[in-house]
Parts: sequence; C-alpha cells; structure tokens
Amino acid sequence: MANPTGFMDYRREEIISLSPKERTKTNHEFHKLLDSKKQEIQASRCMQCGVPFCQAGVTIKGQIIGCSNLNLIPEWNDLLARGLWELAYRRLSLTMPFPEITGRICPAPCENSCVCTANGEPVTIKDNELALAEYAFKNNLVVPRKIGRNGAKIAIIGSGPAGLACANTLNLLGYEVSVYERDDRVGGLLMYGIPDVKLEKWVIERRVQVMKEEGIMFYTNHNIESSKDFSSLVEKYDSVVIAIGARKPRELEIEGDNLEGIYNALDFLMANTKSILDSKPNKLNAKNKHFVVIGSGDTSTDCIAVALRQGAKSITRLERSPSKPLKRESSNPWPEHPIVLQTDYGVEEFIAMYNSDPRKFSTTPKAFIGNKHLQAIVTTKLQWNIIKGKKKSTEILQSNETIQADMVLKAMGFSGCEDNVDEVFGVEMQGNNIMHTNFKTSRDKVYVCGDCKVGASLVVTAIKEGRECANVIHSNILRNK
Repeated sequence: MANPTGFMDYRREEIISLSPKERTKTNHEFHKLLDSKKQEIQASRCMQCGVPFCQAGVTIKGQIIGCSNLNLIPEWNDLLARGLWELAYRRLSLTMPFPEITGRICPAPCENSCVCTANGEPVTIKDNELALAEYAFKNNLVVPRKIGRNGAKIAIIGSGPAGLACANTLNLLGYEVSVYERDDRVGGLLMYGIPDVKLEKWVIERRVQVMKEEGIMFYTNHNIESSKDFSSLVEKYDSVVIAIGARKPRELEIEGDNLEGIYNALDFLMANTKSILDSKPNKLNAKNKHFVVIGSGDTSTDCIAVALRQGAKSITRLERSPSKPLKRESSNPWPEHPIVLQTDYGVEEFIAMYNSDPRKFSTTPKAFIGNKHLQAIVTTKLQWNIIKGKKKSTEILQSNETIQADMVLKAMGFSGCEDNVDEVFGVEMQGNNIMHTNFKTSRDKVYVCGDCKVGASLVVTAIKEGRECANVIHSNILRNK
C-alpha cells in the first residue's frame, strides 16, 4: 500500500474548474486535470478498506450504493498512488470499457459510499478514473486490438452506453458485431442527451473510432420502424440485442399542455447539440425568453446550463419536492445515499450570475396560459406530510402564483420504452419495460439490456447491463453449439 495514512495526511482536491461566470461564455467542458503528482496524492487517500463499499454495487432504500459496474476501485487507486499509471489503467479497464466517459458524467455513487465519507470527504474516485483514461489515450495505451473471429454475427439496436458496452464485449469475444443507430451520430443519449459542457462529442467519437478499427460496424440513420424491418435483422444474425433506452417522457396532462412553447427536455438538449455540431441555427433556442424547466434531476440542471449559454431572459426551475437539508441527518446514515441539498453546476452558474436561486421547491404547475403560444404558468405550493410511512403532498390553499413564461421544458424523467416497442420487436412487455429472463426476451434469439430492460438508470448501470448481456449471449451460443 502506497501510503496507509494518506486519508489523514491529505485533503481532498478536485480537478480544477473554471469559475461559473467564466465557463458560461462557451459550450466547452470547464474542467482541467490536476498534475500527475497531485493526482497520485489524491489516490493515496484511498483507505484500502477490508470491505470497500465504493465497489459494492448494491441497492439500499432504492438508491445504488457503490459502483454498480463493480469497478476494482481500491486496486487501481493503490496502483495510481504508487505512480504505476499504466498498470492502474489496465486494472480499471478490466471492468470499465469507457472510463473517459464515466469519469466525466457519472454521478459517482462510489464516492457517496466511500468509507472516508463517513467522517470526512471521499476519495476523488471519479477524477482519478478520468485522469487514468486521459493518460491512456495520451500515451497510446488505447489502440485497436487484433481480434480473432468465431464466425458468429450479432446485431445491436441502439448505440447508447448499454449498446456500446455490449458491442465492445462481444467484439472482444470474437463476434462480428453490427450496431444500428436511428440518429445521425453514434452515442445515443451520450451524444444528444448530454450537453458539451459535461461531455464534448469528440470524446465519444474518439472511442467509437477505436471500436470501428477493432471491427465493429456502425450504421447510423437506421431506424427500425416495423416488425418486418426487425424480422429481417433477426434472420440475418445469430442473435440480436435491443438496447434502445427508455425515452418515453413523463407527461403533465394539465390545462394548456398543447400550447406552442412547451417541449420535452430531451428535444431541447438534442436540438442544442445538433446546432453546435452542424453549425446551424437552433430552432429551440432560449435566447431572450422567460425560461422555465419542470423537474429536479440532472437533465433539468443541464437545461439550465444550456439556457444560460443561449442567453435566456429569466430562468426558473419548478420542483415538486421540498428542499433537502444542508447536512446529512441522523435518519440518513452512511453508507445510504446522502439526502442533502446539492447545487449542481447549472444551478451554481445561475446563482453566481444573478445572485439568486432559480429553484422553487414544493411547487407544481397547475395550468399553462396562452393564446396558441405559451405566455405564463400558474403554479401552486405543496405541503408535505408523512402518512402511513409515506410522503404525501397536498396543495396549499390560496398559494397560486402566475409566472411569466414563453418557453417551458418538461424534465420529469422517463416512464419507460417508447410506444409500439412490443409490436415492432415482437417481444412481451412488463409494464413499460421489455420483459426478460436473464437478458433473454420472449422472442427467440433476441436479448435486451440497459434502460429498456431496467428503466431509466445511471450510465454506469447501463454499461454493466451491456457487458453482462454480452456474456450471457456468449454462454448461450457456446452451450448450443
């Protein structure tokens, strides 16, 4: 072990970030890695626990505790702390095929459950992962590998994190892999659902280029629109994997929801990214508009960050839930997911620029007002109480407020697969997800992985799903030979 007292000797130091006011001037990422010595020191803060919760990958009270991908975190932290960067990267890449992506966008449940968090600040696991990934690319450790083929062919529908991870694993096992993507670029929500400020698109393209050179075939602008389209693929391949995500947005269904100016958050984010990549005008632009986003998750934060950069006149975020406590309470002990108020990057930027908080807690929209086009939102405040062990909300009488708005984004999450999935793919559903038995659907030769199987989840969970699905397919094919 490099330094058994590192967690006591050194304070947590995160990668360098531009100030909120400075970074909103561009659409580029705003972080800069520490120098190698400082990163090694941060890795030395790892306690090398006998029971490392950071890689537990379990669920407690509906929240993931530790890395769901089961990354070997203490092992590569120790190697990094000793300056063995290549070995550390090799250890990391045993389980994580795309550390340059997760090191940028993963919400890092590993850090929430790091033992150091019980009485202090966690190890910079996410930063260490990103540093190792960029070191590997810079030093030519990420190069196309020569792979022997076994003669079997697999098709994957969808090129999000689950589809890419499944394709990568199957390719390394010797299969000829073809990935079909309905959008014009590879990456799924990595490409179009996450703004450049968090994940610049050259990062995805760099990885995809390596995968192409290793033999994976990618077909963009290829939407599977009918059962006939899909059946022809099933006939051509030994197995087919559905990895289409869970893009059906939750709806409000309140008065005025059909007015112009109301959009789903994903449509807004996709339009912004396409505009940047194609250098074309953006039809869903928040410039000079009274902008409101409904929802409290990462997507709503991304929307605020984009709206700021586009030049919105005003920004408001409506959140049904009450504000969380500033510090962890005794009823929420480690290693449970911390229930504390978090001010993520987009909200932080707004506060820095306008010296006010865009969030309205315990507030829900009642109606949209306008004449063909949106003009305002009527909101009401909520009172939260514990009834029979569950949180329940009731509207507070005479708490209605009218907020000026000419652009509203619905960022309330996703309810599952899009409509007609069962008809197009000929598979049985379980609720809004595709039914499966150990990744195998009700249709012969057809498998499923990622959000369309488990519901909307973390990117690291999707990657785990893809890897595990690939291994199940491999085992089944070997068993049937």
